[in-house]
Amino acid sequence: MRILVAGDWHSELHEEVVFQAFTELGHETFCFQWHGYFTQRASVFSRLGNLARRGQNKYLLGPLVRRLNRDFVEAVQRISPDLAFIYRGTHITSRTLQAARNLVPGCIFIGYNNDDPFAPGQRRSLWRHFLAALPEYDLVLAYRPANLDDYRSAGAQRVKLLRSWFVPERNYPMTLDDEESLRFESDVVFVGHYESDQRLEYLEEVMRQGFRLRLFGPGYDWDPMIARSELLASQVPVQLVWGEDYNRALCGAKIALCFFSKLNRDTYTRRCFEIPATRTLLLSEYSDDLAGLLKLGKEADYFRNKEEMIDKIRMYLENPVLRRSVADAGSRRVWSDGHDVVSRMRQVLAWHAEVYEERKSRCASLER
Repeated sequence: MRILVAGDWHSELHEEVVFQAFTELGHETFCFQWHGYFTQRASVFSRLGNLARRGQNKYLLGPLVRRLNRDFVEAVQRISPDLAFIYRGTHITSRTLQAARNLVPGCIFIGYNNDDPFAPGQRRSLWRHFLAALPEYDLVLAYRPANLDDYRSAGAQRVKLLRSWFVPERNYPMTLDDEESLRFESDVVFVGHYESDQRLEYLEEVMRQGFRLRLFGPGYDWDPMIARSELLASQVPVQLVWGEDYNRALCGAKIALCFFSKLNRDTYTRRCFEIPATRTLLLSEYSDDLAGLLKLGKEADYFRNKEEMIDKIRMYLENPVLRRSVADAGSRRVWSDGHDVVSRMRQVLAWHAEVYEERKSRCASLER
């Protein structure tokens, strides 16, 4: 099967792993990347041009956005895919999908979005093309259960839940050498962005109790918020970790914390699969959704408040056999339940086959 994967492609964590998974499953896979349309130029003479590129990318209008959409239609026509998988299609308009479908009527268009465009506080202008195009997709894949009804109400024809995943080549158990241990070993690690919720207060409490904490994430978010904290100021500058260093940060910790994004109304997150895949104990903010995926106290553990988090950190640090048992069981669970990216894309292909058969049946009925 010929598959076109389209998206911003600004990192290797999203579209790229989808592309690689489809390829691993034996399909002829092509990519359409739009990050490059808005790449900033280094020349001192490009300041105005860079401002224009940033503005078009932010507000999703202007000649670059129009060119991107024309090029996408041309790519669909040239490749003639059986499946077009559009990852977070903020820049793709409904008119573009209509034009592409007219040129390649056999193509099935699937849209996937890891963010929550319906959550309070989201910038509506960012999602206007995506939301307007929902009726044009053959299938829309929601990241979180809360969005299933949201997408249906907004006009999507078919909606399925596609949870995030771990990538076996990136998320796996490893033993750190002496130099790596100096950088990454900890009692407790949190890897993630700053959000104005309880996470800063909770991390301060980890430090207050004397546990060895390491914090990784975007420093431009974290540093201004913790620089004035007596307990967390020592973490400045907070460093982003990618690739092998991200894996080392998880593997170097006895316990990895997880907080949910309130902006996206999350009840689980990608790290809920990545952390168990490394055989590090996942200690997450509680949700019924996640507790249904990883059994409480058996395959992961959860906290509902700061005191419970501290009690469980202390319990697992004092009981390494129990900690290892829960972490190992969590690892087995994310593998056996197919939370890896290849299993996820295999499910996408099964849904593609369902849509294809429905379309074929409908066409046959019309011809009779």
